[in-house]
Amino acid sequence: MADQPPPRMITDVDVLRLLAHPLRRRIEEQLRRGPVNATSLAQALGESTGLTSYHLRQLAKHGLIEEVPEMAQGKQRWWRAVPGDRRYPAYTEQTDDMRAASAEMARHNLAELVELYDAYEREAPGLGAWADAFLFSRATIRVDLTLLREFFEDYIQLIQRYGSADDIGDDRKTVLLRLFGFPEI
Repeated sequence: MADQPPPRMITDVDVLRLLAHPLRRRIEEQLRRGPVNATSLAQALGESTGLTSYHLRQLAKHGLIEEVPEMAQGKQRWWRAVPGDRRYPAYTEQTDDMRAASAEMARHNLAELVELYDAYEREAPGLGAWADAFLFSRATIRVDLTLLREFFEDYIQLIQRYGSADDIGDDRKTVLLRLFGFPEI
């Protein structure tokens, strides 16, 4: 865990909008699988290389991805995700524009989660023992805001303790984890 970058607080509403963009969400999904270039990304996503190149440059401009110079061939640029712990200001510290962008990002994340689960459910019969990797827990905790923040930090440390998606092993698969927490109304 010592090599983990410090949390990055994202306060720029343009970056929040950038992260909420549906195509950029799909680009981030491809980057989780490894480095890409505009051409390979365009083929994987069914988009034009001009469009994928533009979006890659926008993500790089804000430090969310970086070039992989050792993979460059001529004009061809390769990109990889910049690992990190992205954080967002508390709701009460956000402007109206930030709240709108954050809400849009949350809606896209929830829609993506449903799509990812649907894909898992369709493919589960062919996954063998990995079909048992579906983890589900539904819990309710009663805490004050200080304890809730402590819980979240412990959760992040637990994820970091078990390794990033970049760790390689013969029997390892990427497992998608999501945590939702909000007060009961």
